[in-house]
Parts: sequence; C-alpha cells; structure tokens
Amino acid sequence: MSGAAFSYSDLVAGRVLEHRGSRFTLRTPDAGDVTVQLTETTSAQRLRNLGEEYRDCTGTIGAELRPGTLVFSYGPVYVEAGGGRHFQADRLVFVGEEGREHPYEEPGWWVRQLDQLAAFYRRSEFGDGPVDFAGYRTQIRGSGHKTAEHVQETDTISRMVYGMASAYLLTGKQDYLDVAERGSQYLHDHMRFRDEAEDIVYWYHGVDVGGTRERKLFASEFGDDYRAIPAYEQIYALVGLTQTYRVTGNPVIREDIEGTVRLFEKYFHDPRLGGYYSHIDPVTLSPHHDGLGPNHSRKNWNSVGDHAPAYLINLYLATGEEKYRRMLEHTFDMIVTYLPDRTPGGSPFVNERFYADWTPDHSWGWQQNRAVIGHNLKIAWNLTRMNATLPKREYQALARDLARTMPEFGRDPQRGGWYDLLQRDAEDGRHAFVWHDRKTWWQQEQAILAYLVMAGSSGDPAYLEHAREASAFYNAFFLDHDEGGVHFTVLAQGIPYLVGNERLKGSHAMAMYHKAELCYLAEVYTQLLVNREPLNLWYSPRPDASFPDGLLRVAPDLLPPGRVVLDRVLIDGAPHHAFDPEAMTVKLPDSKERLTIQVRLRPVEG
Repeated sequence: MSGAAFSYSDLVAGRVLEHRGSRFTLRTPDAGDVTVQLTETTSAQRLRNLGEEYRDCTGTIGAELRPGTLVFSYGPVYVEAGGGRHFQADRLVFVGEEGREHPYEEPGWWVRQLDQLAAFYRRSEFGDGPVDFAGYRTQIRGSGHKTAEHVQETDTISRMVYGMASAYLLTGKQDYLDVAERGSQYLHDHMRFRDEAEDIVYWYHGVDVGGTRERKLFASEFGDDYRAIPAYEQIYALVGLTQTYRVTGNPVIREDIEGTVRLFEKYFHDPRLGGYYSHIDPVTLSPHHDGLGPNHSRKNWNSVGDHAPAYLINLYLATGEEKYRRMLEHTFDMIVTYLPDRTPGGSPFVNERFYADWTPDHSWGWQQNRAVIGHNLKIAWNLTRMNATLPKREYQALARDLARTMPEFGRDPQRGGWYDLLQRDAEDGRHAFVWHDRKTWWQQEQAILAYLVMAGSSGDPAYLEHAREASAFYNAFFLDHDEGGVHFTVLAQGIPYLVGNERLKGSHAMAMYHKAELCYLAEVYTQLLVNREPLNLWYSPRPDASFPDGLLRVAPDLLPPGRVVLDRVLIDGAPHHAFDPEAMTVKLPDSKERLTIQVRLRPVEG
C-alpha cells in the first residue's frame, strides 16, 4: 500500500464472510466483497440505543468477527495507481453479538428509544418544571437549548404532541400524556380558526410571540408556500391531535379534526378529477387564485399522500367510521393511478408535482424533475397498510414494484443507509445526486418502515434483510449519545453534518414526528408480526370520551386481518372482560373519572 496513488477515509458495511489473521472480508449490501485490514490501533464498539453506555469490544475483535455478523468499518482507503482499493479499519461498530444479532428487534428497543426522545424534547422545551406551551419554540439547538427565534409553528407543536402521545401509548408514562394534552389545548386556543359560516376549521401557520402580544401568522411564512395555505401544513396540524384523540377520546379534539377534514373536502378537494390541491389562497380559499404564483392550481405528493400516514389512518383506527375509510381509498387510488411513471422507458421513481389535470409538472421550484427517495418508500409502506384493510391488486403491485426497485437507486451499496434527492431520469446510466450524497434522518425512517411493514405483512425474508440493514445504519449513526435526540443529517460515511439548519434538533423541517412514528410502528410490526411476541399499549379515556358506540378501538395499526388479537384488558389495574378480541375493541364502562387502560395484543398462533 506504500505505492498508493492517493487515499481517503470511508465507511464500508456488510456481513462478515471470513476472518483470517489481520484481515476480514465483508459482503456489502450490493453483494460485493470487500477485504478490510485490521491494525494494532483498530478500535471497536457495540451498537447502542439512546440512553445506553458506550460498550467497548476492542479486546475481542477476533471473536466478534463471526461469519454473518453485521459490522460497519471506518478508516483509510488506499487507491492504487491501477484503481484497486485497500480498506483499513480505524474503528468498527458491531451491530450485534453472539445470540443477539439484531438488538433493534428485541422487545422494548424502540420503546426505550422513544422514551429517551420524549424526555429530550420535554426537557428542551420546558425544562424539569411545569409544561407551559407559551414558552414553546420551534427552533432547538443540537444541545437541546432554544434559539432566539420566537415563532411558534403550528405543525411543529403538533408533531411534538404526536411524539408525546405515541410515547404514552408505548410506555404509559403520565408525564408524556400531560404534554400531549396541554399541547393539544394550546393548538385549540392559539392556532385554530373556526369559520362558523362555512363550518370548517383551519390552522394558522403559527404565532409570533416576540412582542408584548402574540401575532397570528395566517398564511405560511415558509419560502415554498409563502402567503399561501399549503395542504401539508393543515395536514400536519392534525398529526398530534389525532394521536392524542386515539388515547383520550377528547370530544373537542374530535370536533377540530372533523372541521379540518371538512376544510379539505370543501376547498382543497378536486371533485371533478380527484385528489387535493396543494395550496389555497388565504383570502378566497381558492386553489386557482392568481396570487398563488407557482402553486396556482397544483397538486402534489404531500397534498394527496400525506393524509394517510399523518392523521387519516389513525382517525379511522380510532373511530372505525366508513367516511374515513372512503377518504383513504380515494387518496390511495389517486396515488396508484397518477403518480407512477408509465411512459415508455420511464423513470423508476414516482412523479410528485402535478397540474390540475394530473399532468406531471417537472418545472416546479426546487423539485423540477427530481425524486425524493423517502417519498417513494413512504408510498410503499402506506399502500401495504391500506391493503390490509382494503386489498387491491393495484396497491400490492405498486408497493412491491417500489420496494423491489428502490434499493438499486436509493440505497448506498457500500456503506448502507439511504440517500435523499436524485434526478428522476438517468444520464449515462446513472441517476445523479441533485446536490449532495448526505443522508437525512427521515429518509432512513421511510426505508426502515417500508421494508419492516412489508416484511411483517408478507413474511418475505428479503424485505426483512433490507429493514435490518436500514435499522442498523440509523441506530449506528443518527443517535446523538452526547446531547440526546437524533441528528438531522449525516455524511454518506455516517459522520454527523452539523452545518446551518441541519445542526438543529428542532426547526421548520424537524420536530418529533418522524422519529416517534418510526419508534411506534417499528415496535408494533417487529414484535407483533416479525417476532410474533405480545405488545402492551396504554390508553387514558376521559369521562366525556367521544368514541363511536362507546368503544375504545385499540388496533395499533392497519394490520393484516386475522394476525393479531386483543388478549387482555386492565382498567385501573383490574381485569376487564368486556372486549372483542378479533375487532380489538373495548367497551368502556360508565365512569365519572378518567380511566387508565392497559391492553395486551398478541399474535394469533399458527
């Protein structure tokens, strides 16, 4: 290696094929083989969860390099004049250990991670004292401290509320539910506008609390949506409210959600060609107003596809109401009909921006003719969820097609992890990066859930392997063990990228939602459908809970029918027998007090 033309440092990931002396060979995600040189200074550690201590295993590297072990190796790469590469290990991260190959599949891994995340955001926003959302701030530094920015954005509060409600569902910790309920009330009191004449609810972009009086920000302040009401902001205003409603049955929250759904149907929905417009004018509430500029008469992935994962599936789970099932069906029918590129020799990626007549728009803003990897993956796992309650060949076909093709284009074949933005059309046989090859936290979530949901639903081992590799990369490089929380972005090699807004743990683009959604759904699918182990969840219905038919619906997600049953119900610690195992519903007793309900779900045997 002394004759190397040049060198650089890089990451390589894979499963150990063999280990001989000071060398070992890895089979990388793209099935290529890489030989790595150990040195007398190579260090090693084990993968660890948030809140866990550093675990050194430098002294046992030889024993750890068992065939099949998943490992990340970072160090110098020497490039010879002829093009050959020689990898040297500076440090190793062993994903598992003997008898514990994939620790993120163990019961409670994702529960503990969400517990740590909830504690981080609770502490960052409110310290150890009372929860007062008047002090909430959108921007949170990497250390967990607030910046001087004094705008409270509706969506980021709602995303935090979602995370706290989800943390209560998995842990039963009352403090998290208190945060979720106080946040929901704050949204109702400060961010909500009810139009009595139109019988609709819509949500301010946020409030500016920098002066002596709060100033309402009606239209969006974000550059892409400036002076418009974007559908996605109204959608994400509901994400925390709906998860909190699932837990508590709060009738005020339900009214706010239903009023916002009427807004979608009345002003965003296209009754002629289907789907939902991406923006409406803040004065006329029309999607066709000239003042909308590039957002005039447009539809996009977010305005159609984000309803389901953000709030609509959870609203249907909580109520069982057919109107929400029909709305889900409509959004997914629009996705399978209009988003895939069916032109001869077309792109493997979906189209994301459209004119009113569903003609693809490849000239809009930053999107142009570019693909967001995470959106393609998100479509796959949400189609799979929907197919569990309404099977359609079209849903299965698109989900499988995207799951089959995305690894070739969106996954890093050497290092693991998933990329961000690529050109939709190939040039010289390659879909080029748009700006960079960095990896963001939410794209990793989409990859993990895409393959985990599909593995749990189908039992396909190839999907499970993709889920395991994506989970390993995320848990190895995105968890911030020094300050808490999760990094926004890492370099392709897994090194945190702490520049500009990407150094923040809270911003317009990052709150608690994606991280909490990952933890919640990963625990649900891993335990119930992959490991086939029971799962406990907590609910806290109010005395005035507004659940249809007086039934608490505790299905954790749209799971494949017949795979999971409700096994046990405890109300305030005492057994309760008025429940339907197959429907996963609990008949609530009459009570003037709030109830604490713990349920156990278990996989069906056989």
